[in-house]
Amino acid sequence: MEEFRRCLERQERETRERNRRADEVNELQRQVDEQVLIAVALQEEENQGRRRGSQVGRRRNVERHRHSRGKNLLEDYFIPTSLYSNVDFRRRFRMQPHLFNKVMHDICNYDAYFVQKCDAAGVLGLLPEQKLTAVIRMLAYGASADQVDEIARMEKSTTLEALVRFCQAVETLYTRDYLRRPTPRDLQRLLQKAEARGFPGMIGSIDCMH
Repeated sequence: MEEFRRCLERQERETRERNRRADEVNELQRQVDEQVLIAVALQEEENQGRRRGSQVGRRRNVERHRHSRGKNLLEDYFIPTSLYSNVDFRRRFRMQPHLFNKVMHDICNYDAYFVQKCDAAGVLGLLPEQKLTAVIRMLAYGASADQVDEIARMEKSTTLEALVRFCQAVETLYTRDYLRRPTPRDLQRLLQKAEARGFPGMIGSIDCMH
């Protein structure tokens, strides 16, 4: 019992140190996110300043067929008779479909940016499934905005803005419940679970790096 207590104390000290380093990383990430958001806003402002109607020699907008791709995406993953199974969804999105739907519902309620809307010309915009698919593929696989364009048919600036807004929404919505420090009870449960799997005294990933 004394050894277990010392193990808990050691794990708590290590956890505090990891959390301190994580806070520093999160602060740096927040600054990077702000810079990305500012860059996206400046890019959009610059693009708006260039929109003067049709001009000779001006490059035409790329027709991405985003609506047909959105329909295909729904048929692939988001309808009861979807082409790909829940196992495929879990492998490719790194989460179960019901969790994706919950996160999408929460984020759409928090930030109307993710809700499908009509523009000034009455044209429907991107589906929330398209925006979240692009964001999650970038976070899960380290993909670039250009790579997810082939999946979700989204402009680079739109993808980056969706990424920043998604991270801000997740931090706001889930910090209290899921992004908190572990309690002593949490540590005890995790230690027992790891020990049962053959890794006594370990908290974190199998390689002990996180």
